[in-house]
Amino acid sequence: MRTLILGAAVSGVAAAHLAARLGHEVAVYDRSSGAVSGLRDEGFTVHSGTWARHRLNDVDLVVASPGFPEGSAPIREALDAGITIVSELEFGARHLPGRYAAVTGTNGKTTTTRLITDMLNASGVSAIAAGNIGTPVCGLSDASAAVFVLEASSFQLRFIEEFRPEAAGIVNIADDHLDWHGTTDAYARAKSRIYENMTGDDLLVFNVDDPGAMTASAGATCRTTPVSGTGVPVDGVGPRNGSFVVGDRQIALPTLDPSWVVDLVMAAVIAHSMGGTEEGISRVVAAFDTGPHRRRTVGAANGITWIDDSKATNPHAARAAAAAYESVILLAGGRNKGLDLSTLAPETVRYVIAFGEAGPSVAESVTQPVTIVADLASAVQAADRIARRGDTVLLAPGCASFDEFESYAVRGDRFAALVDRVETSK
Repeated sequence: MRTLILGAAVSGVAAAHLAARLGHEVAVYDRSSGAVSGLRDEGFTVHSGTWARHRLNDVDLVVASPGFPEGSAPIREALDAGITIVSELEFGARHLPGRYAAVTGTNGKTTTTRLITDMLNASGVSAIAAGNIGTPVCGLSDASAAVFVLEASSFQLRFIEEFRPEAAGIVNIADDHLDWHGTTDAYARAKSRIYENMTGDDLLVFNVDDPGAMTASAGATCRTTPVSGTGVPVDGVGPRNGSFVVGDRQIALPTLDPSWVVDLVMAAVIAHSMGGTEEGISRVVAAFDTGPHRRRTVGAANGITWIDDSKATNPHAARAAAAAYESVILLAGGRNKGLDLSTLAPETVRYVIAFGEAGPSVAESVTQPVTIVADLASAVQAADRIARRGDTVLLAPGCASFDEFESYAVRGDRFAALVDRVETSK
């Protein structure tokens, strides 16, 4: 089997090692010569620089990383040549030494994946989170766990063949990554592939509050359970009077924010279906924490609260965050991913500070009063001038960080440092 790995980042390296262990004849391509240098030192055949079509000669299988959009030359030419393309997710899942569940969505999939994993471990069922959450699936063929919980991105789901989780969740679907998929329909179709091979007693859990998730789940032929963050859906699970029911247990919720509640409920239903106990699920729900850069309070003084939601890298996430507070000063901007920005500021936003590369586009898209600034530091300074008692200054950019920062986490850390500087200077 001659296998070409596209991309030499973490997932590509893991795929190369797995393919080699399986006895494949492996080559790796990455535009960056530095990216493939380590694999070259290990004895792999590597290619770098400008893509050339002849690299597909005699190739039987292509394993693609998310760094190669479906319209890129290597992917397009492999498809034209009739070569099978699979994602690292698909390739790795074929060789997992245990059962697996999967979660996808525009926002909330990381939180839900972590919750399911924690719920299973708290129940005495050994579980490992992997996939888009950070650990390559191809690196788990020798791992010891009863259940693998896979965060599945649209990039990874676009190129699956046999991928079949026992339980899967669709948290929500809104426009995102159109620079990769090209169209909204292509993005949604990729997400819906999560259940493509699921049948019979396999379980699909979907967010009934989200129109995109509702539409995407419509073709499922396996068992389905709707969940909600606002109420109890017909034949489904959701909150009532501050709690929800899983199995025979009523579980108190630590938050009433619908966007967090639906993550908790979906995770509980999936974990329960994979062997999680009601006691273990309840313990994890009670200890719920949103995680870094997800609506974290990073400052509070003079009646003004500063919130870091740097993880909100698309308008859908930014809008959900802003809707959770009253009287919001919204810091939005960064690098737009080809998305419609007109939906990112709900009525709770009284003022928008638009920053970074996408600042002018943000300003053109919102109806609230707006100030355009060059960067995040200037945005914090402007917010400090504009905010008044009772306001929430919210960093929910609705855009990627890559115009100024290497990741949303670095952007969030910088925001917290800037807020601390503002508060300590008074």
